[in-house]
Amino acid sequence: MSLDNQPAAGRAEIGVIGGSGFYSFLDDIEEMSVETPFGPPSDPIAIGAIGDRRVAFVPRHGRDHRHPPHRIPYRANLWALRSLGVTRVVAPSAVGSLTREYGPGTLAIPDQLVDRTTGRAQTFYDSGGAVHVSFADPYCPAGRQVALAASRAQGWTPIDGGALVIIEGPRFSTRAESQWYAAQGWTLVGMTGHPEAVLARELALCYTPVCLVTDLDAGISAGEGVTQEEVFRVFAQNVDRLRELIAEVVKALPAERDCSCPHVLDGIKLPIELP
Repeated sequence: MSLDNQPAAGRAEIGVIGGSGFYSFLDDIEEMSVETPFGPPSDPIAIGAIGDRRVAFVPRHGRDHRHPPHRIPYRANLWALRSLGVTRVVAPSAVGSLTREYGPGTLAIPDQLVDRTTGRAQTFYDSGGAVHVSFADPYCPAGRQVALAASRAQGWTPIDGGALVIIEGPRFSTRAESQWYAAQGWTLVGMTGHPEAVLARELALCYTPVCLVTDLDAGISAGEGVTQEEVFRVFAQNVDRLRELIAEVVKALPAERDCSCPHVLDGIKLPIELP
């Protein structure tokens, strides 16, 4: 089953899941309340334009940051985007660094994901038959290349590749946990990239992470370790530049999808009807 061969299903082709500071990068915004089988998304979906592209934006934590990482309605967010016609998702997020080489302000486009969460619903297919999607390479290869090229054109020096480990949160890691993650060769740590990526894959969507390093994680930092104040401050210092980058990524995505993402559900009998 390929979404690109389906009839037009909605009002946007590209979805952005990010912080509330991203509202202002859309023109001519209208908001839509979308109901899903998994409840409402984090907030009404804002639909607008970036150049000639129609974009649907959902603030991951809600516009008032009311959803902590482990309580974000991930399934509702992705389902709502697809129901509006979205086929590709760009997902900016704040992450910690597990190596001193990537200090605050570094931009990274990882190519691998490690799940260390413990209590999050991470599939749409809970009953009615097993659905096993390929997830060896969790991110869209075409989207990653667009993000890398756009970031270089905007003056960033992006990190190409690396493993992003997703922890349950909302607390930050202990020093021992952080050191263990680094010892595995993982380079970034965050709280929100999973199950977002796998849910996108289960809907045959392209998913591209764009990660801004806001801190050195506890295992390599001195003093009290990571603090919420530090993370919010560094993200705020870079949000304008990051917002401009995401807009450029959206505009640079090709009109047609020629990656494997649209075909991940081919040959699989689905127990539910997708939007």
